[in-house]
Amino acid sequence: MKRRIVSRLIFALMTPFTVPQAHAQSWGANHPWRASDNSRLAEQNYRISKGVQDGQLSSAQAQQLRANDHAIRTEERADSSVNGTHLTPQEQRTITSQENANSTAIYGARH
Repeated sequence: MKRRIVSRLIFALMTPFTVPQAHAQSWGANHPWRASDNSRLAEQNYRISKGVQDGQLSSAQAQQLRANDHAIRTEERADSSVNGTHLTPQEQRTITSQENANSTAIYGARH
């Protein structure tokens, strides 16, 4: 009887910590804006790799451009964690603007 009560108590105490993580993981994998954002990041990474391969970018330039993308992702994660795993429209616009600037930097470095 005591073991049953203790196990239910432990389950009740652990549930609030596991549910938000599961929700955040499912939102990250299924949210349409996040999927679009991830595909854009993959495309930019491809463009950077192609620039290094073609000799248009040095490895230091590629590292800096990838660091910019990483900083944008870090900001996105921080912003979304504040709002229950969602970005506000203003945060989405800010991140899109930053991605546009990095995309322009990739283009400028390659041409």
